[in-house]
Amino acid sequence: MDSCLPIEPAQAKARRSRQARIVWNSRVVTVGGDAPVRVQSMTNTDTVDAIGTAIQVKELAMAGSELVRLTVNTPEAAQAVPYVREQLDRMGIDVPLVGDFHYNGHRLLTDFPDCAQALSKYRINPGNVGKGEKRDRQFGLMIEAAMRWNKPVRIGVNWGSLDQELLAELMDDNSRRASPWAAKSVMYEALITSAVESARRATDMGMSPDQIILSCKVSGVQDLVSVYRALAQRCDYALHLGLTEAGMGTKGAVASSAALAILLQEGIGDTIRVSLTPQPGEARTQEVVIASEILQALELRSFVPSVTACPGCGRTTSTTFQELTQQIEGFLRSQMPIWRDQYPGVEKLRVAVMGCIVNGPGESKHADIGISLPGTGEAPAAPVFIDGEKRMTLRGNDIAREFQKIVENYIENRFGKPTSVSVL
Repeated sequence: MDSCLPIEPAQAKARRSRQARIVWNSRVVTVGGDAPVRVQSMTNTDTVDAIGTAIQVKELAMAGSELVRLTVNTPEAAQAVPYVREQLDRMGIDVPLVGDFHYNGHRLLTDFPDCAQALSKYRINPGNVGKGEKRDRQFGLMIEAAMRWNKPVRIGVNWGSLDQELLAELMDDNSRRASPWAAKSVMYEALITSAVESARRATDMGMSPDQIILSCKVSGVQDLVSVYRALAQRCDYALHLGLTEAGMGTKGAVASSAALAILLQEGIGDTIRVSLTPQPGEARTQEVVIASEILQALELRSFVPSVTACPGCGRTTSTTFQELTQQIEGFLRSQMPIWRDQYPGVEKLRVAVMGCIVNGPGESKHADIGISLPGTGEAPAAPVFIDGEKRMTLRGNDIAREFQKIVENYIENRFGKPTSVSVL
C-alpha cells in the first residue's frame, strides 16, 4: 500500500480564453477568461408579442439564465425588441438580451437602430449572411453595427446551415490530397474555418477580439467534442457550447450532459445552452435547470442547494423519502430567486434525504443537514443530522413539514445577514 500514489480530487482544467463583456444598464456579464461558465437560454415566443416574450424572458432569468436570446427575423420583430427591453426594465429584470439574426440581419440592424441599441449582443451565422459577393458586404454591415453600438457578437456556425461554398472548396482541396480525409473531417474543418475566418474578417474591420465569441454547433456528442477540441487549439476566443438540437426529454438532457461535461472538464467552454425540445406542457425553463445542473454536478458553479437522495430498494417500500425529496427540492428551487440576495452562499448548501439505515446516517452526516427516514421494518423514527451531528429525532405523521421547517431555520441562522444594531 505504501507504494501507491495519492489520489487527487478531480477538477476541471482552467480555461484560457479571452474575456468579453456583455452590458445592459448597470448589469455587466463577463464571459471567458476567469469568469464563471455562463448559462444561456432562448425564447420560443413570437418576438412580435413583446409582452409574452418579456414574460418568458423573466421566467428564464428567474430560473438562472444569465443571457437570453431572442429571434429577430422580421421588421416587426426588430420593432418589438425595444418594447421587450422596456417591459423587462419595468419588471426589474436586467438580464442581457441577445439578438438571433439570419439572412436579413444586416438590414434589420441598419434600419432599426433602436433594436440594435436595445440588444446587448448579436448572434451572426456566417452560413446565413448571404452568398457570393453579398456575403462579405452583408457580414460587414452587421459588424459595423456591432462596433457602432459597442456590442459584442457571437459568430455562431451551425452544421445545418454551413457555408456551402466554403464546404465545396474544402472538399475540392481534399480530393487533391495524396491521402484524402474522411468526409466528416472535412465538415469539421469547414465549421472551424468558417468561425475563425469570420472572426478574422471582423478584427480586420476594427472589431476588438475581446468583443467576439465563437461557436461551432453540431447535433452529435462525439462530433461536438471533436470540433471544440480542435477549435480551442486554433483560437483563444471565448467559446459558446451546446448541441444545436439536443432533442426531447431524457435524450436531450443526457446528450447535452455527456457532450458538455467532457468539454467543460477539459477547460473548454465559456457559455453553455441546452437546446432542449420542450415536451408538451413543459416549461421553457427546463433547459436552464439542466444547464445549471450540469455546471453544478461538475462543481464549476453553484446555483441551488443540492439534495442527495436515496434511490430506493427493497428496504424502502415506503414512498415517504421520494415525496420528501421532491418537496424539499421544489421548495429550495422556488425560494432561490428570493434567497440569492437574502441568504448569500445558500446555493452551496447540501441536504440529504435518505430512505433507510444502510447509508442514511452516513450520508446525512456528510451533508450540512440531513434526515434518515425509516426503511421497511425499522422503528418509526427519523434522526436529523446538522453539521455532522445528530441533533434530534422526528416521529409521527408530520415529519415532512417539520423537516422543511428545520431546513428553513438552518438557512436563516447560517446564511442570514447580520442585523445591525444601533447603539444609543
